[in-house]
Amino acid sequence: MSHSSFPSLAETLPVDAEHAVLIGRIWVPGEGPYLVKVNASETTDLSSLALTSSDLMELENVAARVQNHSGKTWSTAALWNNTDPKHRNEQQAWFLAPNDLQAIKAAGVTFVASMLERVIEEQARGDAGKAESVRKAVINVIGDNLRNVKPGSAQAMQLKEVLVAQGVWSQYLEVGIGPDAEIFTKSQAMSAVGSGFDVGLHPGSSWNNPEPEIVLVINSAGHVVGAAMGNDVNLRDFEGRSALLLGKAKDNNASCAIGPFIRLFDDNYSIDSVRSTHLSMAVHGPEGFVMQGSSSLNQISRDPLDLAAQAIGPYHQYPDGLVLFLGTMFAPTQDRHGPGQGFTHVVGDTVAITTPQLGTLFNRVTTSDQAPAWTYGIRALMQDLAKRPGK
Repeated sequence: MSHSSFPSLAETLPVDAEHAVLIGRIWVPGEGPYLVKVNASETTDLSSLALTSSDLMELENVAARVQNHSGKTWSTAALWNNTDPKHRNEQQAWFLAPNDLQAIKAAGVTFVASMLERVIEEQARGDAGKAESVRKAVINVIGDNLRNVKPGSAQAMQLKEVLVAQGVWSQYLEVGIGPDAEIFTKSQAMSAVGSGFDVGLHPGSSWNNPEPEIVLVINSAGHVVGAAMGNDVNLRDFEGRSALLLGKAKDNNASCAIGPFIRLFDDNYSIDSVRSTHLSMAVHGPEGFVMQGSSSLNQISRDPLDLAAQAIGPYHQYPDGLVLFLGTMFAPTQDRHGPGQGFTHVVGDTVAITTPQLGTLFNRVTTSDQAPAWTYGIRALMQDLAKRPGK
């Protein structure tokens, strides 16, 4: 499947959807968001079990309780077909991003390939035209054989000493092979867009890319209870100019996509499933450009549970839980606009991120000022939940 157009429901769901416990959220016109469980035929209201995605993840034996829950239902096919903003009936319900009150965090520089690209961005000072020559120079010194270096180990510290002596040490190498992972705030609670929605690029960016990632769902006790896919939309030129621009490079309107659903851990899907995930990505441009990419979690340099433990613990609490992007090994170098220019998005691109056990996360690319403004936040959610019958 090419994913150059809006995917079908069958493409969106996991291949083993009949064995998956899937959590979503839908927008019901006039009422606001509802927490739901999703299967291929029916989508079921979970309101009497939990009102928010954040609340649900706090429950013991959450997958079993969701699986056994019954409530009001909607047609999953009707909801998905109405999620496409180009063909949406605003009087009918549609899917949203599956997370809500959780903090949205991300781990950076967790793969060798992306670590090298971050070093290249830094050395090129955000100039895509200089990237190819810088890439060759960096690899000549560093090589691409860092995969077996355990972050924070004695071997890693010896490598650091060698690179410092050669004048190529970088802040990205520090978080890539040093003891402390890079954990940053990707976006604000309630701001993520779901599958089918537009993702936004800052209009001032001329060098940017998608980042296909697994997103862990973690409750307030630090327990990882499920996973989804994410697109950590990234501005390479902004961050390349200065790492202090990370917030501007990462957190813009519609720049964070999560979905299509959260798959809860159970006997059929676990953290070991996450560790063996292979993500495929396809970008289709309006001019006919096609780029394929991938990211394999078995190549990650820090274990997902280690990253979770660095994000939440005795000195970093998240009472509403969090979702954590795990980083990507995908770093696009395919030329789009000319030799040595590498890849950058254009408005009208479609991005489809796929893995069999989670389905497909699909988004179209626009600029952040043209994407629908984020107007529905925590205050609005609390007001709508207070109006629900019996609440």
